[in-house]
Amino acid sequence: MSEPTEPSAPTRRLTAKLGRLNPFKSSRRSKEDEDDEDIGEDIDDNTVAGGGHSAFDHIHHDLRVSDAIKAFLFRQGVLPSKDDLEGLASLLDQPMIRPPASVLDQSHPLTEYFISSSHNTYLRAHQLYGKSDADAYRTILTAGARCVEIDAWDNPNDPSEPKVTHGYTLVSNVPFREVCQVMSDFVDKETSAGAGAAPILLSLENHCNPQGQLRLVQIMREVFGDRLLSKAVREKGHEEQSESNPGDHVRLEELGNKIAVIVEYHIPGEIDTSDSSSDSSSDEEEEKKKEREEYKARRKEAAAAVIIPELEELGVYAQSVKPGDDSWYAGEGLLANGPHHHLINISEAGIARHATNSANTAAIQRHNSQHLMRVFPKGTRISSRNLSPVPFWALGAQILALNWQRFDASMQLNEALFAGTPGYVLKPAHLQQSGDGGLTKARKRLKLHVGGASDVPVPRGRDSVLKPYVTVSLVQKDGATLKQSKRKQKTSGYKKHGLRSALAALHSSDESPAETDPIWDETLEWEFDDDELVFLRIFIKSDDSFASNPILAVSAVRLLYVTQREWGFIRMLDLKGHETGCTLLVRFELEDL
Repeated sequence: MSEPTEPSAPTRRLTAKLGRLNPFKSSRRSKEDEDDEDIGEDIDDNTVAGGGHSAFDHIHHDLRVSDAIKAFLFRQGVLPSKDDLEGLASLLDQPMIRPPASVLDQSHPLTEYFISSSHNTYLRAHQLYGKSDADAYRTILTAGARCVEIDAWDNPNDPSEPKVTHGYTLVSNVPFREVCQVMSDFVDKETSAGAGAAPILLSLENHCNPQGQLRLVQIMREVFGDRLLSKAVREKGHEEQSESNPGDHVRLEELGNKIAVIVEYHIPGEIDTSDSSSDSSSDEEEEKKKEREEYKARRKEAAAAVIIPELEELGVYAQSVKPGDDSWYAGEGLLANGPHHHLINISEAGIARHATNSANTAAIQRHNSQHLMRVFPKGTRISSRNLSPVPFWALGAQILALNWQRFDASMQLNEALFAGTPGYVLKPAHLQQSGDGGLTKARKRLKLHVGGASDVPVPRGRDSVLKPYVTVSLVQKDGATLKQSKRKQKTSGYKKHGLRSALAALHSSDESPAETDPIWDETLEWEFDDDELVFLRIFIKSDDSFASNPILAVSAVRLLYVTQREWGFIRMLDLKGHETGCTLLVRFELEDL
């Protein structure tokens, strides 16, 4: 009898999936689990979520407001009549959510801003066998990212043209020059459109030998030209780069629309922060664990490349380090053997190993008020899932390198922070240089009055009746931990018939509104400690009886950006970050306790 052959990787993956199927398990999840699903769909050229000039200047859908909403606004005394089109147009033109001028101030040091950022920008999908695509940079920059990542490698087939790929994997590659050209063209387009100061930070992960590095420098200088920030912007030279005077860091407004390179700097005793196997989540598939271990083994075989002077000097305001100790935040907070203007480049699991108590957390916040930090997803997230961003923003980390492949929960929160901005948002005062990291949290009560919606999207191929409801999670940092808390409230499901028909008749309406134009008229309520990093994730879903409740539309809001306390409209997106034409009528009521 012959020996059995080893099944192929696709066969093993299919077998693993089949093995997880449980015929005795209920197909209906609990509502609590359902609403916590971290799902999203692939972004594309029509994705407007992410902040940044291009997303902010996007031409919005023409909006229709249902007759039911008009009647509701009339009953609330907002409109003098149901036919007041001028008043309705005025209400639509008043943004419900708009960042205050204070967070858009560009006169502060670069270290005092949150920056909309992308991880492994060249990837269209999976971290180990996805596709590399230069055009992904245009897509993601257009959606609003201001910090993108390039992994550069020597090209054995053409040493003069380095390639961009995810090393030691089955990921395809694209020419480094092609990526640079896409970025250069984007800067030209944005500048010609009259965009204000919003530099693009290029996080360069170098794996090239000295000859390859020299080609990287030559190609960037050739393709970027005067768009490249290649020297300090101030006439006094490099005095502002002094590690002993971090308060004199370059200001955002001084960088204009330049492309600024983040260059690696290797120090003695540095560590690989790509994480050990212990960082894997308990429910991670065995196949994924095996793939990850194989990837790490291949990575360990390669030594870090020594950075040549020509490349090092392009890291004018940010040199990326992976320290092997806590000197960067402990004591005086000066990095031993570090470069000028160091940037701590660390994984989410790596920073969690430091922020273990309130004293360390406060010290890291002080460090991040004067120096840059980039946090990237831990290595076990090979399927391009994301870290939860709010706790790391609360640490003052400027650059959270998110996987932009899908418009998932973390990308929705990223949209809430950066929508309506140039991709740079001033941090709360207690996280700035003049602050001490301390914060006296004010106790607040939020009442969210949910009126109704117009033009709720119907999933393609849907032939059953919708039963729409609204579910809202209040999201913030979970106390002293590096976790994110979510507290949910939801409305009832809307039905066209029954009691609502009778109520509609009482209000002189001929019939109750359609399921795509629901009226709820309900109030959701929370109490919380405010730290200026409080968000709402808002879903319109359908309460289906025998299946997972589908998400019909989504929006995310930073409470700090709420501009009015009267009734107004929130534009709803789909799971690709596209505008849908759907609006949700709400009223915010926020009070101190």
